Amino acid sequence: MSDPFWLTWWIWLAAALVLAILEVVLPGFIFLGFALGAAITGILLLIPGINPVLPVLMLIFAALSLAAWLCLRRMFASPHGQVKTFDRDIND
Repeated sequence: MSDPFWLTWWIWLAAALVLAILEVVLPGFIFLGFALGAAITGILLLIPGINPVLPVLMLIFAALSLAAWLCLRRMFASPHGQVKTFDRDIND
């Protein structure tokens, strides 16, 4: 008997690719966090002997996605309270 589809590693990596493409269309680092979470989940499923049940797998995915989103936010966000200002008009 084969594994359920949510335990198939390439499905997670395909979902990561779809989410990364969606991030290009709708930027904001939200989908990129989910894409990184799905990619890491897919890589974890490549390890032999790891066959978690669906709720545990969803918890792993959620935790990895949240961690990825927080890291991306820390790396790319403006410092708290800082507002971007411009010194000159772009039409000058």
